[in-house]
Amino acid sequence: MNRFFIPLECIRDGRVEFPVEISHQVTRVLRLRAHERVVVLDNSGMEYEVELVGVEARGVTGNVVQARPAGGEAHTKVALYLALTQREKFEWILQKATEIGVAAFVPLITRRCLVQSTHESDNKVERWQRIIREAAEQSARGLCPLLMPVQRIEQIQPLASGQQGFVLWEEAREPGLKKALQAVPTRQIALLIGPEGGLTDEEVAHAGHSGFQAVSLGKRILRMETAAIVAAAVTLFEC
Repeated sequence: MNRFFIPLECIRDGRVEFPVEISHQVTRVLRLRAHERVVVLDNSGMEYEVELVGVEARGVTGNVVQARPAGGEAHTKVALYLALTQREKFEWILQKATEIGVAAFVPLITRRCLVQSTHESDNKVERWQRIIREAAEQSARGLCPLLMPVQRIEQIQPLASGQQGFVLWEEAREPGLKKALQAVPTRQIALLIGPEGGLTDEEVAHAGHSGFQAVSLGKRILRMETAAIVAAAVTLFEC
């Protein structure tokens, strides 16, 4: 069944009123009809099997057939601190990291980023949120990953109590990410991935002051997008 994240206020007394954008997708793209069923998620941990009742261009409505806890979430909560890069590459990382189970994204501006303006990045947030939502729907996630505001690496705050952070740095030799994860008791992990040109020594030091330990992904130097997906996947597997 097709899956859709919609605002909680659209679900009332067993009835669902789909937002305009999703109504358009139901009628014009998927061409669903009355009496077909879909799954609706409220992004609070619940999902609803819904039978479509009114399927019209002006709006789609349905009735809740069953409500149940949503699945599809990893036990380990991974937050990905991600340096900004080319649009296609950054959006690809958002999509694939959502599919494998990353819980939150923190876009960063570093000295060697191609993008240096927070204002320019703010204009892309709506598109990024849509990419994340569609990837979460496609991969049967129970929650839509959180997208934090764009910030400069010097602005990152110390990690919360109970959260462990790692900065993946090509200059690090020991420990490797796997070994570092084995020594961590928490299931709340933050991973920081630098840009194509790498992080400066000062930026790695600042990350260290915020609670990020420098670790290695191995002897080979990976592209930024490769490092992001590999680090997230390894972390979810090991934990």
